[in-house]
Amino acid sequence: MTYDQDLVRALLRDQHPDLADLELRAVDGGWDNQLWRLGDELAVRLPRTERAPALLETERTWLPALAGRLPLPTPTPVREGRPSSLFEHTWTIARWVQGVPADRAPVTRVGAAGLLAAFLAALHHRAPADAPVNPSRGIPLAGLHGVDGWFDDVLPDHPDADAARAVWQKALAAPAWQDAPMWLHGDLHPANVVVRDGTLAGVVDFGEMCGGDPATDLSAAWILLPAGTVGRFFDAYGRADQATFTRARGWAVLRALNLIVIGRNGRLGLPGGKPTWEPAGYATLERVLATG
Repeated sequence: MTYDQDLVRALLRDQHPDLADLELRAVDGGWDNQLWRLGDELAVRLPRTERAPALLETERTWLPALAGRLPLPTPTPVREGRPSSLFEHTWTIARWVQGVPADRAPVTRVGAAGLLAAFLAALHHRAPADAPVNPSRGIPLAGLHGVDGWFDDVLPDHPDADAARAVWQKALAAPAWQDAPMWLHGDLHPANVVVRDGTLAGVVDFGEMCGGDPATDLSAAWILLPAGTVGRFFDAYGRADQATFTRARGWAVLRALNLIVIGRNGRLGLPGGKPTWEPAGYATLERVLATG
């Protein structure tokens, strides 16, 4: 589902008239939410999938309290749009994060390892008892069913398919996270970080944030950073034991498969596909297999 700019302008005039005359520009991308840039500093996000309203509610509830301690810019919600006769769901006005998504302009500077480590170290603190629980993020890897079949479906002729499967099996066998659930972003992939001058400039889309095993987020070391920087990242992060490292590597394989599938669908012109994600997925696999 897509919405036109006239609807967004009408919603602003109806509920936030002080912002209604700012320049409004459609932004390419987005999955669950459609995005417009509003003026120089704001963005409008309208939910367009069945699950999107709940994701926006998670951001509105939790991100404002966390954003102040995070060392990279985030799209912190600043206004709420209420359901109305114009639009049946709640919608959001948030801070605009300057930069280009990393699926279009990959991170190239090695110093980004320290930036990402600092961001995750600041985020990964004990989550409160009422923090969201995500059925597919931050959970024990054994709770993710059907992954073994993905290797044959996604990498049927890939020369490193068996090696990738071995990384996944090793992660499954690693001890599970035993400590309290940590706050997680939950969805760190190239379209959810922005880049300027080859390095990280912000982290966006916190709709999947939840409490759980930090290994889910630590997989970003292989997903986002240039080759050869994983050791630098984990040294800077400073609190991942060997079991967490092993689980994070397994999460990276899983996320790589997902990126490849969604990217391949885009290359084939299928609905919901993102062509730029396929090379990001293969690059993730390559970095994982280069790290023992």
